[in-house]
Amino acid sequence: MRKWIRPRVVIPVVVVLAVVLAGALYLFQPWKLFTSVKVYEAVPTSSAQIDQPALEDTASAAPVSAEPTVLATGTFISHEHPTSGTVRVLQLSDGTRVLRLENLQTSNGPMLEVWLADAPVTDGVAGWRVFDGAKHISLGDLKGNVGDQNYMIPADVSLADYSAVTIWCARFHVSFGAAALKTES
Repeated sequence: MRKWIRPRVVIPVVVVLAVVLAGALYLFQPWKLFTSVKVYEAVPTSSAQIDQPALEDTASAAPVSAEPTVLATGTFISHEHPTSGTVRVLQLSDGTRVLRLENLQTSNGPMLEVWLADAPVTDGVAGWRVFDGAKHISLGDLKGNVGDQNYMIPADVSLADYSAVTIWCARFHVSFGAAALKTES
């Protein structure tokens, strides 16, 4: 029993445990389960407004001068984590297209991205990984797990090639939630 208490045994064990703990904390980032990032961006009227997040309520923002055209809509369903909210694909007066998440509520997590994908949106556990091998384009890191936010869609992206939006966890290769896109007529 005394052999295990000797410093030459205890010190390497403590070092290995510390490295394993640090690695686990880096990978899982458990504190994110208890925090939220709230983002409230106004509906953009030009591409200049897209990457300017407002971290407070934007109800008192300047009035919108030109209503964007709605190209597609969708409603989030939950996958790996409870997720709700809606999606709108908007075309602004200058021709710029924007993916808008509204009333988003999902868990915070490591390495979350917003993807356009060509996979079908499937309920439940079956839908967690359908986007992993699908054709997709990342529109960027999720700005916040709560609120309203805008993501620029590159001009060379054909919306006809993508039928869904997912909040994708790149660290664990799972969808937190997804919405099937329905084109507006």
